[in-house]
Amino acid sequence: MTENDTLYLASGSPRRRELLTQLGLHFERIHADIDESVLPGEDGVIYTERLAVAKAAAGWGVVVSCGLPERTLLAADTTVVLDGEIFGKPEDEADARRMLRAFSGKTHQAITAVAVRRGDTVSVRTSVTDVTFKPLSDEEIQRYIDSGEPFGKAGAYGIQGRAAVFVTRLNGSFTGVVGLPLCETAALLSEFGYVFP
Repeated sequence: MTENDTLYLASGSPRRRELLTQLGLHFERIHADIDESVLPGEDGVIYTERLAVAKAAAGWGVVVSCGLPERTLLAADTTVVLDGEIFGKPEDEADARRMLRAFSGKTHQAITAVAVRRGDTVSVRTSVTDVTFKPLSDEEIQRYIDSGEPFGKAGAYGIQGRAAVFVTRLNGSFTGVVGLPLCETAALLSEFGYVFP
């Protein structure tokens, strides 16, 4: 990669910033607001991919409207699904408790879609990971909520943080559960001329 390979990142997630840095990438954050409502009939993969593409489109709109240099732009979205129900970020403490109780002793899917855009060209890759939680007591859930960690995270937990102690099994991409599957991200960016490692 060369110095002119700086990416635009259409995400405010500190976890995604850390993971991109881990890949040795340089990036500038672009603000991309979208409506994250679930549409009728959408399953978790379709919903997550649609949001990632929408974030990339919104970010590209900012690049164009602000007259910024054209560079590759990356956006991503993470969703948690259990038995067909889509779990986004918790609205409040009660919502976080509802989510964590639902996952207790069960296996859910953490879905992250990554969209890379340059001009009118858009490519998407999606990671689906099975995550199994041990049975959680009400006390464990409350302590975790009191830590503040569930908020701002899909499914009300961060696997890279204290919630790691809840996970008995993971089948798929750990970094995908965190919010940016690095294997899929590198493969996508390689389509746009990036070279790894």
